[in-house]
Amino acid sequence: MRAPLCLLLLVAHTVDMLALHRRKKQVGTGLEGNCTGCVICSEENGCSTCQQRLFLLIRREGIRQYGKCVHDCPLGFFGIRGQEVNRCKKCGATCDSCFSQDFCMRCKRRFFLHKGKCLPTCPPGTLTKQSSRECQEECKLGPWGSWGPCMHDGKTCGATWGLEIRVREAGLAGQEEEATCQVQSESRKCSIQRPCPGERNVRQKKGRKDRRQRKDRQLERRPDRKPSQPGLQ
Repeated sequence: MRAPLCLLLLVAHTVDMLALHRRKKQVGTGLEGNCTGCVICSEENGCSTCQQRLFLLIRREGIRQYGKCVHDCPLGFFGIRGQEVNRCKKCGATCDSCFSQDFCMRCKRRFFLHKGKCLPTCPPGTLTKQSSRECQEECKLGPWGSWGPCMHDGKTCGATWGLEIRVREAGLAGQEEEATCQVQSESRKCSIQRPCPGERNVRQKKGRKDRRQRKDRQLERRPDRKPSQPGLQ
């Protein structure tokens, strides 16, 4: 009697252990398709190890993370192949699609793609394409223009020094309506040395008035002289 009973208990224990093992680890498909392509999968966290040539994609839901095996990493991720596991890693904060952590292929809104980087504005000398949100090295800078008038506070007179500006325009490489090329400019200090119209007469009158006032003050400071008496030896 003891032998059949022990055998029955052993079989029951084996069945329970297999059921527990299936809940924690499953190979192939299962758990309503959430473990497709997995080597190790659990109901709580999904896949933790994938079959060869598949990528492990980890998504976070609050404090919980869930793994899934995919053939290609989705938008916003890029694939890294390793010796033990292939992983999908997230692109940079300003990047929608990337080849690697340091090379973006498409930027998010309000950013422009230039040499694999997402920039808030295109650098000088590049062509800004609003449709594709890219900066293209197609703006050919022309020669510098002539220096503008020497100005100070928006006026060409009434000051000793001012600034003059010249610009260097860039021609469009294509005839796209949305494309614009940035214009370069530079400035330098210049001499005005010219009063505004009407200021010269005011200054001259003020100068004459100042000279009269100085002369009057000098006369007031001179001591009075007594007239000499004739015939006195």
